[in-house]
Amino acid sequence: MIELDYEALRHAPVGTEPFPHTIVPHFVPPDSLTRVLADLPALGKRGSVPPSAVRLGPAAQDLVRQLEGPELKAIIGERFGLDLEDAPTMVTIRGWTNERDGKIHVDSRAKRVTVLLYLNQENGTFSGHEGCLRLLRGPDDLEDYAAEVPPVNGTLLVFPNGPATWHGHHTFTGRRYSMQLNYMTTDAKARSELRRHKFSALVKRLASAA
Repeated sequence: MIELDYEALRHAPVGTEPFPHTIVPHFVPPDSLTRVLADLPALGKRGSVPPSAVRLGPAAQDLVRQLEGPELKAIIGERFGLDLEDAPTMVTIRGWTNERDGKIHVDSRAKRVTVLLYLNQENGTFSGHEGCLRLLRGPDDLEDYAAEVPPVNGTLLVFPNGPATWHGHHTFTGRRYSMQLNYMTTDAKARSELRRHKFSALVKRLASAA
């Protein structure tokens, strides 16, 4: 079992600009991060995949289990004053980005809360601003940001989704591991997205077995 720093999340400040959010560096401590990275597959193409579509080692499996677990959900609900007890969870993994990624956007309305966990070790790859997620004041200017999150060192970012939760990053082409957890609504759109997520996992499993 890997260690996650739940206490740091319980005490991390909740920012209000440009929208409510919290950032927790080293939520996955260095030793655990090394173990997780050793247990992740080499994802050389862009796009998000469900954990069930790839082969994960024990440490990465445990990370997914904890992301989907009740302790994290309870802490996030408390920090943001949300009742998430009945919210379905959806986890995806990314391992590569290119010029098509990072465009300014808000997440689907089916997602109540977005949780991003960055699983890259700090080795100079993300020096400068390339690949660093920015929380933006509007939809038009990537330079008009209130917070920037380097995608390294097991950093956790959490924000409730909304119509003005604009975010994006400068183009980065290369390996950029992250896991995204979403607490979903229970409406038809969320159910559709969860079904699509499961169908995608099935298709990817069949393709890898062919």
